[in-house]
Amino acid sequence: MRKLFGTDGVRGTANIHPMTADMALRIGAAVGRYFRREAGGVHRVVIGKDTRLSGYMFENALTAGLTSTGMNVLLLGPVPTPAVGLMTRSMRADLGVMISASHNPAEDNGIKFFGPDGFKLSDQAEMEIEALLAAGVEPAQAQHIGHAKRIDDARFRYGERVKSSLPRDIRLDGLKVVLDCANGAAHRTAPEVLWELGAEVVPLGVSPNGRNINLGCGSTQPQTAAEAVVAHGADVGICLDGDADRVIMIDETGSVADGDQLMALLAGRWAKAGTLTGNALVATVMSNLGLERHLADQGLRLERTAVGDRYVVERMRAGGFNLGGEQSGHIVMSDHATTGDGLMAGLHMLAAMVETGKPASDLLTQFTPVPQLLQNVRFAAGQTPLDSPPVQAAIRDAEAALEGKGRLLIRKSGTEPLIRVMAECENEPLLNATVTEVAAAVEAATS
Repeated sequence: MRKLFGTDGVRGTANIHPMTADMALRIGAAVGRYFRREAGGVHRVVIGKDTRLSGYMFENALTAGLTSTGMNVLLLGPVPTPAVGLMTRSMRADLGVMISASHNPAEDNGIKFFGPDGFKLSDQAEMEIEALLAAGVEPAQAQHIGHAKRIDDARFRYGERVKSSLPRDIRLDGLKVVLDCANGAAHRTAPEVLWELGAEVVPLGVSPNGRNINLGCGSTQPQTAAEAVVAHGADVGICLDGDADRVIMIDETGSVADGDQLMALLAGRWAKAGTLTGNALVATVMSNLGLERHLADQGLRLERTAVGDRYVVERMRAGGFNLGGEQSGHIVMSDHATTGDGLMAGLHMLAAMVETGKPASDLLTQFTPVPQLLQNVRFAAGQTPLDSPPVQAAIRDAEAALEGKGRLLIRKSGTEPLIRVMAECENEPLLNATVTEVAAAVEAATS
């Protein structure tokens, strides 16, 4: 079992274990030793980050740990997470590192790793790195210590790659787009890309100060962007998160559409064009039952995975599928990227508007969702509320009540100290009752 890594790397509050400078240095040394399998030769790692204040601290600590094992470090500065996957491959690096806590508040931070193929590491690789970390890492001899260098054009390289995912004849002339960058990693790249393609951009969340990432903005708080879409008479809104690997869309009326609706749109378009491999979409257990039914009506399958975009990607690679994602807005288009890419997915939505001439409200209402309710319960370090007999009994009762009418999903978050209680059911009183009862039992177990 992994103890340090969660569903998306290592994450926590800055300066509290495990997200301390000392631990980042040790992690850097361990992962450097893991990927520097033989002495001699040239070994390199690319490091990107979002706009959190603690990013400076972790960038320096990781650089120290990596160079101590002989890795040469290429510092990309603030770039979206998908840019790190891209640059790891294009620069023939042995390893890619992204310093980000994604959609979490500014006081949190995290470290995500990409292998030389640009894909996130497997559970097995993370367990082996944890074993190295526990055993301690022998540093390189003085003559083999690595060096560090800043790469100034990473965001431009990424921007060109994102644009190249669209047909060359697609322009966004005449589209007014509210673009919320969450004061995060894409605050410069995303507005530039949309402007270069011809869109009129109304920018939000483009003034990071190290402490305001995801604060009242971005994909987890799209209300400000929704109001701006209506106020500016915009055609559509795009909300990214702090590291720009997820996106939430807003139509011209200010209505918010999640990743399920966007995946449904892309899957249908790709299927009609004959480019959806395997006639399937890969999504997690959190995706709405309405999406699954919508795909089935078109003769398409929904392949479900555990929560986490890297599990989506693993299933896509194993099955040869080229489209997947999460309800939260991670959209993975493996013909163009190795991980979720919010900006790229948003651009493909805009391309659909251009090609069909339809408004965003039509394109982002692909199916009627089955009523879904999610309640989060926070727990303290060391607590295991799901092991409580009363909680187990409440879960059994809820499952029995929902049998044949809906589904219940209980899981521990891999990125925050939360128990997520989610249910789907077309009988809304039953839905509310089951979620409330299970969440209450979980909360009681944390008291």
